[in-house]
Amino acid sequence: WAARSAFLVCLEVFMAKQSGGNTAQRVEALVRPTVEGMGLRLWDVVFEKEGPDWYLRVLIDKTDGTTMDTDTCADVSHALDPILDEADPIEQSYYLEVGSPGLGRKLTRPEHYEAVRGQKVSVRLYRANENGVKEFSGLLTSREGNTITLEGPAGPMQFELSAVSTVRLCDDEDLFD
Repeated sequence: WAARSAFLVCLEVFMAKQSGGNTAQRVEALVRPTVEGMGLRLWDVVFEKEGPDWYLRVLIDKTDGTTMDTDTCADVSHALDPILDEADPIEQSYYLEVGSPGLGRKLTRPEHYEAVRGQKVSVRLYRANENGVKEFSGLLTSREGNTITLEGPAGPMQFELSAVSTVRLCDDEDLFD
């Protein structure tokens, strides 16, 4: 089964390369089975340049709601190293960083919205609404298609994702009280 699973992952990476899939998507196909096999959630994979260096960031989260720790990140990093070395999905040199998406994490995928439904989020619009307001917060009640709904003090609020610049989890508000 493990050999079949490894073959399927390699096939996914090959197909992503052939269909023009980007680096983060190729790496995500490679690392997802390992991360999830360790009982964790793969939050995101980001490949970005900072100054002269490239960074591959694999953002993981615990599924049981407990806080991410450095030992878990190190364990995942050690598990991913040989997989990435063997598949060699990235042509240039890079630094691998495995970590938590952190407090105030961005919601960028449908599964992110599902994972934090019922929790407080902030929404920032590209342009202010008719009342001159660009930022809103409330409990995330749903994401259906391209519409997200929050429950605020004055009732439900809906936003089209095309009008939203960022949505973040508000799990860091009480840190400095």
